[in-house]
Amino acid sequence: MRQIKIIVEKHPEGYVAYPLGLKGVVVGEGDTYEEALADIKSAVKFHIETFGEDAFETEEIIETFIAEVIV
Repeated sequence: MRQIKIIVEKHPEGYVAYPLGLKGVVVGEGDTYEEALADIKSAVKFHIETFGEDAFETEEIIETFIAEVIV
């Protein structure tokens, strides 16, 4: 078992979730936070079962920050 950091975004239409530290595109969604989290957990498990250790980025993410800038 591994601990994976998940980003969950709230949008007007619902929630979108995606993991950090995995190769490829893995996305979950739901009408609620809990649904999005359950969906991404299922998607991550499937991704790892499909690709094994190759699913993971080579470097561990130690900490995640969210920053906002004006461009």
